Amino acid sequence: MSSSTTKIQLSDHFTYQRLFRFVLPSIFMMLFTSIYGVVDGFFVSNFAGKTAFAAVNLIMPFPMLFGAVGFMLGTGGSAIVAATLGQGFKEKANQYFSLIVLTTILAGVLLSFLGFFMLPSIARLFGAEGVILNDCIMYGRILFASLTAFMVQNLFQTFLVTAQKPILGLAVTIAAGFTNIFLDFLFVGIFQWGIAGAGIATAVSQIVGGLFPLAYFFCPNTSLLRLTKPARDLHLLIKTCTNGSSELMTNVSLSLVNILYNYQLMRIASEDGIAAYGVIMYVNFIFMAVFLGYAVGCAPIASYHYGAGSHRELQNIFKKSLFLMGMSGVAMTALAIILSGPLAKIFVSYDSVLMEMTKHGFAVYSIAFVFMGFNVFASAFFTALGNGLVSALISFLRTLLFQVAAVIMLPIWFGIDGIWLAITAAELLSLFVSFFFFLKEKKRYHY
Repeated sequence: MSSSTTKIQLSDHFTYQRLFRFVLPSIFMMLFTSIYGVVDGFFVSNFAGKTAFAAVNLIMPFPMLFGAVGFMLGTGGSAIVAATLGQGFKEKANQYFSLIVLTTILAGVLLSFLGFFMLPSIARLFGAEGVILNDCIMYGRILFASLTAFMVQNLFQTFLVTAQKPILGLAVTIAAGFTNIFLDFLFVGIFQWGIAGAGIATAVSQIVGGLFPLAYFFCPNTSLLRLTKPARDLHLLIKTCTNGSSELMTNVSLSLVNILYNYQLMRIASEDGIAAYGVIMYVNFIFMAVFLGYAVGCAPIASYHYGAGSHRELQNIFKKSLFLMGMSGVAMTALAIILSGPLAKIFVSYDSVLMEMTKHGFAVYSIAFVFMGFNVFASAFFTALGNGLVSALISFLRTLLFQVAAVIMLPIWFGIDGIWLAITAAELLSLFVSFFFFLKEKKRYHY
């Protein structure tokens, strides 16, 4: 077989080398998505100021909350479609795929209008007032104008892997990323449009990321999937939403927890605390992208072999994944601590107090990477097996319940360090839950 990644089939036996080649485009896709988000933050912070930067980070969880529906339909639907392909029903898989794409577009249009009109009330609820309130409304409404494209982009991140086109997925992400970077430079850096320029740059990049793969699947192509007449199957949509509920829960929880973090930081450290947390979140997404990219790339393999009844290959993927998550977690924690200073300097070198707060906060926060990979993989793995309930439970505990409890309780004893440590406490507690379900469900799924 050719060494080209595009020649690797879901039905193959995966050695470490083959597995790495197959998931690498998904990892790069997530990394690049995170990096161009970081560039967005860099331009806002350095050219529009820390008040605008705080506004972006204060309102961002709200459109992300709505955009998570695209992730839910993508991850839940791709598991079903991949399993259907594994069973040998290609036409049915295309009909399922087409229904999920159509549903995402319709949901995106509806949520765009809803979010656009709710935004001012939500921004005030988050504590925004004065200049920050105006910035939140302007930035948020620009993002809601492109929400449908953003949801479709999220959907295709998983379906391009299922279609055995991870390289194309990476190319789309790079195109969207460079669009965002160039327009940030032009609108924020050169034209000085401030927060509005950053919003327009992000919206245009999301349109690029969403429309290109949509056009690809409409045309004859060499992938496993193509848009065709959608299936009429309400049960499929319910199963898709149920199966992808863990990813929805993860993204919804992240948005809600970010709101709580911002509230606690505003109370303890005011605007500087929110700005520091914003930087930490941008940088955290880069490191976390490795785990998310691996999960996106690996999940269709697990779904395919589960659908095909290939228990030995499912066991092979499971064991290799645990080893890779453990090794990468330790490596990324060490790297994050080493780079905490230089990364903080990129964003907030204009304020020495804020820079020191950011550096210290990220060094403490990064301990969580040791445990995070196992939990991200566990949630994605059970979604791939069609067990949305277990996957959602892991996500709910990890990203919402444990984090909420930690971010409320730990600051009582540790002050602002308690906020930075909250993620580590949540990931450690979640690790016990993940391994409990790994052991409990082993006989059921034969991995």
